[in-house]
Amino acid sequence: MHILRPQFRIEESRALAFAAERGFGVIVAAAERGPRASHVPFVIEQRDDRVIVQIHLTAKNPLVQLADGNRRFLLIVSGDDAYVSNDWYTSRDNVSTWLYEAVHLAGVAHLAERDENRAHGDALLAAAEARLPKPPWDLARMEPTKRETMLASIRVIDLVVDEIEGQAKLNQHKSDEDHVAVANQLARAEETGSRRLAGKMRALRPGLEYDVEQ
Repeated sequence: MHILRPQFRIEESRALAFAAERGFGVIVAAAERGPRASHVPFVIEQRDDRVIVQIHLTAKNPLVQLADGNRRFLLIVSGDDAYVSNDWYTSRDNVSTWLYEAVHLAGVAHLAERDENRAHGDALLAAAEARLPKPPWDLARMEPTKRETMLASIRVIDLVVDEIEGQAKLNQHKSDEDHVAVANQLARAEETGSRRLAGKMRALRPGLEYDVEQ
């Protein structure tokens, strides 16, 4: 990840927390004919002093064979993004841009043993269900034969993270006047991501006066 400005960088612990909260991303690895990628849910755990991102793929996914304990994988976790028009700024001669949040986690990928599938499934469900306003569902409620068939069809991969990069491009380098102007425009948008980004911009400078309520 190319960090555009130092003030955009997300500190490592916050980057991990951001990724864990999102829980979904794109896993990428280099194959002989070029990069391969899959969209995956994941969980993050600490094992001793290591950060492990655990994902699963269908057994036939080409990425499974690439998880050989030597090859490096990259997990890309994206947050909200929004386009900013150049005439939203108060000052002149700005350019249109995009605001966004993203985290990259990289490291060597290891294929887990099949007997770890159930533990991974339980952990993944627990994390995902905790985000919903309802009693959690778990694998124990599933018909046993169907459950075991489904678990047998996946392979679990542990990504041992050794590189953590995060970037939150929220106009931190702009003046207070431009910051407020863009946050107000985003807050007016019906698009949910824009409104969430406006809220995060407000949180960066809560003492300023904004004319759009959220």
